[in-house]
Amino acid sequence: MNKVNKNRVVVGMSGGVDSSVAAALLKQAGFDVVGVMMRFWHAPRSLGGVGKEENKCCSLESERMARLVAKKIGIPFYVLNVEKEFKKKVVDYFLREYKNGKTPNPCVVCNKEIKFGLLLEKALKLGADFIATGHYAQIFRSRSATNFFPAVGSPLCPSTSLRTSGPRPAKSLLPRLFTACDESKDQSYFLWQLNQKQLKHVLFPVGNYTKPEVRELAKKFNLPTAETPESQEVCFVSDSTNNFLKKYLKPKAGNIVDLNNKIIGKHNGLCFYTIGQRKGIELQQGPWFVVDKNFKKDTLVVSKNQKDLFKKELVAKNVNWIFGTAPKLPLKIKVKIRYGAKEASATIYKIKAKIYKLEFTKPQRAITPGQSAVFYRGKELLGGGAIDN
Repeated sequence: MNKVNKNRVVVGMSGGVDSSVAAALLKQAGFDVVGVMMRFWHAPRSLGGVGKEENKCCSLESERMARLVAKKIGIPFYVLNVEKEFKKKVVDYFLREYKNGKTPNPCVVCNKEIKFGLLLEKALKLGADFIATGHYAQIFRSRSATNFFPAVGSPLCPSTSLRTSGPRPAKSLLPRLFTACDESKDQSYFLWQLNQKQLKHVLFPVGNYTKPEVRELAKKFNLPTAETPESQEVCFVSDSTNNFLKKYLKPKAGNIVDLNNKIIGKHNGLCFYTIGQRKGIELQQGPWFVVDKNFKKDTLVVSKNQKDLFKKELVAKNVNWIFGTAPKLPLKIKVKIRYGAKEASATIYKIKAKIYKLEFTKPQRAITPGQSAVFYRGKELLGGGAIDN
């Protein structure tokens, strides 16, 4: 990896292997690296109790591991308390969306508001040039949004040890967001709300490594996090999501109906169900699938036929374009309607400001309000929006 003039990078550290390797790579490349762990909101053990549950992203053990990594690679380490901001921006959003009958994605909001919002703001005020995380994604920079990078091939995922976390990027160029080399770990889906102002100060050092390569690098650097297990749950939910919702919402029971509006059972609260759900529906002669939720009538709509879960279009609101402006529309793109889903071909049309319609080539299963529809062209992330229908 090429050595660089010392530019300060604040690395968001979680005590996991990815952020640990990100910090080590940047240190090796010659950056002035500072490690920071953000202390997020912890749920009370009970609404009237004393003490707090641990947040998986910033538990005492995670902090201990992050400190050990920082000491090992020789960088300063700090803890930043953002409990108040996290509760307001992420947890309250999470609860509000469930209350309104949607299935939210808190990681998307956390990335925008906390990791690449609050942390970046504080880092820049302290004189940092960049922030970095262990996200599996890539940033490339070009002079315009039309100077398109190849969708397939080695320029995006080099097989050598020369990676993109080397020389300081020219901030005059347009930062463009691409998927990670390791498609099975790609996290670009969660980054669609980021903008040019944020991305020009962001580095993703592990984005063009595979997960096995990252673990090998951790061993090479002799990091204590080399074997740290994966964690993919909602970080502030220590128990099940349903139990968490019971603490903070007041679910209202109602009727379960079929597609003919015939009452066939009772539900315990619409917030406990999501589109496509099969388990947890207390009906006989199943399996039954959730196909809709009617909040005006407080009814859960179910069907035995999975074909009723498929739709050929959706409406996305609060759409954000990574370039800052929309490309020429209508446009044929690839779309992910949930993390881990396969990309689907669609054509996107503008309805009005920040509201767009997507028409799929083939019907998609369980399009879920509150989840993200994320737009790709080749390996490049163009933007995304929140599913509204």
